[in-house]
Amino acid sequence: MKRLFAVLAVLVVLAIAAVLGGYAYWQQRLAAPIVVEEPTLYQVPAGAGFHQVVRDLASQGVLKDVWAYQLLARIDPEQVPQLRVGEYRLMPGMSGLDVIALLGSNNVVTYSLTVPEGWTFRQMRTLLDTAPKLEHRTTGMSDEAIMTLLGREGAHPEGWFFPDTYRYHLGMSDVDILRQSLQRMERILEEVWAERDEDLTIESPYEALIMASLIERETGAPEERREIAGVFKRRMERGMRLQTDPTVIYGMGERYEGRITRADLREATPYNTYVIDGMPPTPIAMPGRASLEAAVNPQPGETLYFVSRGDGTHHFSRTLREHNNAVNRYIRNR
Repeated sequence: MKRLFAVLAVLVVLAIAAVLGGYAYWQQRLAAPIVVEEPTLYQVPAGAGFHQVVRDLASQGVLKDVWAYQLLARIDPEQVPQLRVGEYRLMPGMSGLDVIALLGSNNVVTYSLTVPEGWTFRQMRTLLDTAPKLEHRTTGMSDEAIMTLLGREGAHPEGWFFPDTYRYHLGMSDVDILRQSLQRMERILEEVWAERDEDLTIESPYEALIMASLIERETGAPEERREIAGVFKRRMERGMRLQTDPTVIYGMGERYEGRITRADLREATPYNTYVIDGMPPTPIAMPGRASLEAAVNPQPGETLYFVSRGDGTHHFSRTLREHNNAVNRYIRNR
């Protein structure tokens, strides 16, 4: 009997040792470095499950011992996160457990695109259509259909998208970028309108958006924005037409080839402020925050005219005679 107990004790010890050894080996395999020699991108596709991804990584030679990860899912499922669609950067020295944790994190590889201030919605759409790794859902759609998709049915898209740098990752679409941009413009316009001067000529946030687009297209010099806004305000108060070239260009559309003729200035389009009274019916570009702030806080003064100096700045005049002299100096002589 004693001999039997001794044999059983030895067997129990051996079994425990085998279990502990097996557990240690299993943990060792999970902690073993993955097989990559340089940073490597791995994509988790939509709908992929844990076992599918493990097998895929093994087929690519990144992971070994698939059984270790299958066992992990059975014994300790809490260590198996919900995988997220996207691209991930696998680094040399990472363990298999590190990879599993990474694929369930927010640390996806991101890309960026920049929408410059003063761009039109058409230019923004071209940028989105060519952005890599972005799902192109709006390609071929009309502007009206896009605005309906964004929940702004009937709204003209021009001006409603805030120019900025936007980051995205695989799995996102152009609709996601457009929605972010639209919501940002709406939020900033609301903030700016709340800080407006009391004696404005414009009467609504949308008119401020239109005015800001004119300012944005007229100058890239930050120090001039409020003065240009002041000129526009005073001209409107006196019943003078705005006579701003960017509106003529916008009204010409794709016909514009780099120069404006006298015939273009006389052409009756809804946007030609040499012909129409007041502002155009919609914005003509996407204004930045500085132009929005200038539109609702125009600089006081007496100037009614301005002309480009050719270096990105303008000469401002109080009288038509002074303005004509400036035109002769900066435009006709050049």
